[in-house]
Amino acid sequence: MLRMTNLSKVYRTHMIETHALRGFDIHVRPGEFVAVTGPSGSGKTTFLNIAGLLEEFSGGDYVLDGVNVKGMDDNARSKLRNEKLGFIFQGFNLIPDLNLFDNVDVPLRYRGFNAAERKRRIEQALGRVGLSSRIRHYPAELSGGQQQRVAIARALAGAPKLLLADEPTGNLDSQMARGVMELLEEINEQGTTILMVTHDPELAARAQRNVHIIDGQVSDLMREPTTSLAHVGAASAAIAYAANQP
Repeated sequence: MLRMTNLSKVYRTHMIETHALRGFDIHVRPGEFVAVTGPSGSGKTTFLNIAGLLEEFSGGDYVLDGVNVKGMDDNARSKLRNEKLGFIFQGFNLIPDLNLFDNVDVPLRYRGFNAAERKRRIEQALGRVGLSSRIRHYPAELSGGQQQRVAIARALAGAPKLLLADEPTGNLDSQMARGVMELLEEINEQGTTILMVTHDPELAARAQRNVHIIDGQVSDLMREPTTSLAHVGAASAAIAYAANQP
């Protein structure tokens, strides 16, 4: 699903050069749920931005779902990002003046789906996160946990192969955080690959695999999935994908 090999990211100013990632190697297979941990400043956010095609890398290789990202222009990267990826952030980033239906609809309009297809995807996505009955409600009428579920529905509506989550429970209390984590686990069981950055060791422990980043590098023994887990994840993804085809 995702493989980075000897990846590097260097930020340069006229006076200093900062290496955010160096010799960075990681492999995430289809169907995995991987938690990414590490201290502040370790390179987690840079890694997630590069994985999400939001930021370019300085050297090395990045292959996403069989496509080599290296050398892509902005239009090609944007197209690949829209087709393959979904994003969940710590902030819900909902538009307060739009109801749930219209919030989930925003990215679908950019994808060019017709109205009937958008309606089908929106209703299905909000149903998956348990908010079908709130479809015409506004963000201010929801709890924090419910707002994050809307953000997850918005990400799912595009049917991403890889879901990138940056501290998805960071603004929630412990009870709401557990609810969101349970939802992410359900989504993963249905075949979506998930890459989640978190500072919460309890949440990280619930992922299938932990990847720890220190000083811009992946800790040893965490670069590759275990063979048995990879087979289980790939099989689950294939079964779920086939079952969900129209």
